[in-house]
Amino acid sequence: MNITSVGIIGYGAFGSFVATLFQKHAPHIELRVFSSRAPVDNKLFYSLENVCDTDAVILCSPIHSYEETLRRTAPHIRPDTILVDVATVKVYTTGLIQKLLPAQPFIATHPMFGPESYRKQSDSLHNLRVVITEHSLPEEDVAALSAFLTSLDMRVVSMTSDEHDKQLATTLFLTHFIGQIVHTGGFERTDIDTVSFGYLMDAVDSVRHDSALFKDVYTYNPYCTETLTRFSDALKSVTTSLESKE
Repeated sequence: MNITSVGIIGYGAFGSFVATLFQKHAPHIELRVFSSRAPVDNKLFYSLENVCDTDAVILCSPIHSYEETLRRTAPHIRPDTILVDVATVKVYTTGLIQKLLPAQPFIATHPMFGPESYRKQSDSLHNLRVVITEHSLPEEDVAALSAFLTSLDMRVVSMTSDEHDKQLATTLFLTHFIGQIVHTGGFERTDIDTVSFGYLMDAVDSVRHDSALFKDVYTYNPYCTETLTRFSDALKSVTTSLESKE
């Protein structure tokens, strides 16, 4: 695998974060970004056609517009360009890639961190995890990618897309769910916070601005409904125990 140029489609919070990571940790790679909101300057921002004419293209569009983005990308992407999926759900987006671009080499990943986590580690990638699920690449290329990520001090975890989505529904989604409740309820830090409350509010801070992603994950990860049912049942059980006079 010889990657000398990378394209990024989408320049929202995560797309701009990915661009920052490349600029800091892989400055030798030519970076091209396509954003529908940024004018082409041929320095960082390029036309969709130019972004698709790179060795690898990273899709950073929201999950709800993923299919539209793939359809726009398909006519322009080089046959040998590696399509990199970094979406928060995996079964849905991987299925779209295999359906709409069946001959395109691709790898499905999910960085288990974002700008907030990175900043809290003083812009360090130490021990931050990247999940790799399905792919259509030669195993030696996947091994080379894993070695590159490891060289940046990240941890690589391999699993199926289904297992990823199942676990994510009880980890990231549950964190988002509780965080959104705490935020919506107006609960804030105080002068006498316990350590555990501080951890809770750290979690709230990491998700309070991600309401669109929160809804997308719920919509496109079928395991989230089961998590909500378990949470609701547990809430009723705990509330009942508090109200019990026994």
